[in-house]
Amino acid sequence: MSEFTLKGRHVAMIFGLGFGIIIAVNLTLAYNAVRTFPGLETKNSYVASQTFNADRAAQEALGWQASAVIQDDFLVLRFDTVNGPAMPTITKATLGRATHVGEDRTPVFAWDGEAYVAHVPALGAGKWDLRLEAVADDGTRYRRRFEMEHRL
Repeated sequence: MSEFTLKGRHVAMIFGLGFGIIIAVNLTLAYNAVRTFPGLETKNSYVASQTFNADRAAQEALGWQASAVIQDDFLVLRFDTVNGPAMPTITKATLGRATHVGEDRTPVFAWDGEAYVAHVPALGAGKWDLRLEAVADDGTRYRRRFEMEHRL
């Protein structure tokens, strides 16, 4: 039986292989992070910031207490006011994950007299976001992101 001797070239190969694995994993993670990133909220944040305070004040002046929950296979969206439920026009709604767009869907809401309800079958467990844009009867734009948790 021969005895193995660890030489300098063996140590260099071990180090090279170790760092090669680390670099390959980092490149794979970086590629997947960029590939699945949902994108920007706004194209020009400076322009959006110019009207942010006025838009927020107008939205708060509506007096809506909005909520969104996932119940079984349904997404329930409520706009409550001191005078009862509000029924704004929903212009855009996207239900998806915060981390990627692979599971994004556009819910189709129906008014049931008190809230908007959308059938959303086959939602996986975990955190979901509803990105919503609506317009009040007076023309005020309402934008909000609701964070929800779905448990199976």
